[in-house]
Amino acid sequence: MVLLYPSVRCLGLWPHLIRMQPKGCRFGRNQWLEYRRKVCDASSARSVNNAVRETLDRKQLTQVSEYIDSLLDWNQRMDLTAVTERDAVMERHIMDSLALLPVLEAAYGENSSTTTTTTEQLNIIDVGTGAGLPGIVFAIARPAWQITLLESLQKRCNFLDYAVKKSGLSNVEVVRARAEDGGQDKMHREKYDVAVARAVAEMRVLSELCLPFVRVGGIFVAAKGPNPLEEVELSKKAVHLLGASILSISNVDSTGPLESAPMIFRELLIGGDHGSTSRLLLGPPGTLFSLGPSR
Repeated sequence: MVLLYPSVRCLGLWPHLIRMQPKGCRFGRNQWLEYRRKVCDASSARSVNNAVRETLDRKQLTQVSEYIDSLLDWNQRMDLTAVTERDAVMERHIMDSLALLPVLEAAYGENSSTTTTTTEQLNIIDVGTGAGLPGIVFAIARPAWQITLLESLQKRCNFLDYAVKKSGLSNVEVVRARAEDGGQDKMHREKYDVAVARAVAEMRVLSELCLPFVRVGGIFVAAKGPNPLEEVELSKKAVHLLGASILSISNVDSTGPLESAPMIFRELLIGGDHGSTSRLLLGPPGTLFSLGPSR
């Protein structure tokens, strides 16, 4: 949605927006901009809530509500998210996570190999999940999926355990571990159909952290900001050494972490695991990052 305003101070020309008769100047420019922001926020919130209701059933909507209640409550005592308003959480976190699903499912269906697994039942790990995003939203929207939330901080794991229980989710496991350690653990290494990460690190590091979790034939999906081409180019050598390749970059209509933009296109970097990583990463985590871009 685009709203234009002229360079005149008399803003009574839009009675349908400011709910007044056009009898002259009632608002100064700054007052108008603030009012317009509130109108846009209210309109956006209604659109987002309608979109969520169309995507989820009644039980799932209740689970989302319980999760948001838990997030906002715990966020008063610990740093979980910079978003503190319910409508903003719905738009920037819930819808943001839901927007990843169709692209993830399409990418898995098109690129996954050596398996009979369908997108109806996937085993997914959310690496560096933080407040449980997008993993908890995935678990609500796709109850047949098995979701592992990987988080290194105990206090966040405590929140995740609470939120999962409060939301009535039985398909979620919370694991406390650093990604670089979890990827070396035989309980998690190469055990997942999909690894997903939501902008937690630079692409070269992210590939090293996430690809060891992906089974041969699975995929790794990294949600990134707009224009990640340079970051992708710099990551190609590390990705190749990990037995994978960049399969595609898909645009996702989202209002994600770039809060200053009303609407942005987020990039999903989808890497397919074409070979085992069991003999890789023999050095300390970060080794591949020091290799730099491919030549």
